[in-house]
Amino acid sequence: MSIATWFSDRVRRLSAEDAAFVAAIKQITGGIPHNISLYRLALRHSSTSSGKEVTLGLNNNERLEFLGDAILGAIVGEYLFKKYPLKDEGFLTEVRSRIVNRESMSVLAGKIGIPKIMDFNTRQKGALYNKSMHGDAMEALIGAVYLDKGYRFCQSFIINKLIGEHINLTDLLATEGNPKSRLIEWAQRHGGSITFEVVSESGRDHHKEFAIQVVYNAKVIGTGKGMSKKKAEQEAAANALQAMI
Repeated sequence: MSIATWFSDRVRRLSAEDAAFVAAIKQITGGIPHNISLYRLALRHSSTSSGKEVTLGLNNNERLEFLGDAILGAIVGEYLFKKYPLKDEGFLTEVRSRIVNRESMSVLAGKIGIPKIMDFNTRQKGALYNKSMHGDAMEALIGAVYLDKGYRFCQSFIINKLIGEHINLTDLLATEGNPKSRLIEWAQRHGGSITFEVVSESGRDHHKEFAIQVVYNAKVIGTGKGMSKKKAEQEAAANALQAMI
């Protein structure tokens, strides 16, 4: 029996909803999922949980997100290590960061169709919240692929399906470094000092939104918001660069 025939027979035995979900996962990953529940969990946002489930990260994708983040970093790190044998640690770290950061994962999630098959509470759906949860789901999906299909398949999925089809390394390398580093370098060249200050925090423990302001020589030159302090700092730095440079 061919793989195509086996897949068709298996899909016919599923409910219409599960069959559509399996077909979507196959389209995204290039492989037939064995454990459908893993992928369902990977795409279930914490907004669907309540009580103790939220605290422990149960019945949502937070634990798989943790695993996927680690697997993604390791596979991309190995890929870059082999692809650029003459580059130093600083270069490899910077390029890996540009590939795996939450903003990149959120954009990638949109490109491969993750938002269309996510399970989340629509009452908590905000523009910033959306960007964060899609990147989280991208990492959780990688964790599910790793557990369901193994390291080699997961490696092929990340390198061939994600990087190969959706990330142009030439364009990536042509872009400038992260805004925070650039702003600090600019301040040092001009003999000034830069600090990042938390203005406010809002939301639950696992999904807080931070507001950050950039202070240069006692003057606020930029502000930013994000679902982590790091993201808020980067946005604030980017806004400050636009204003100052």
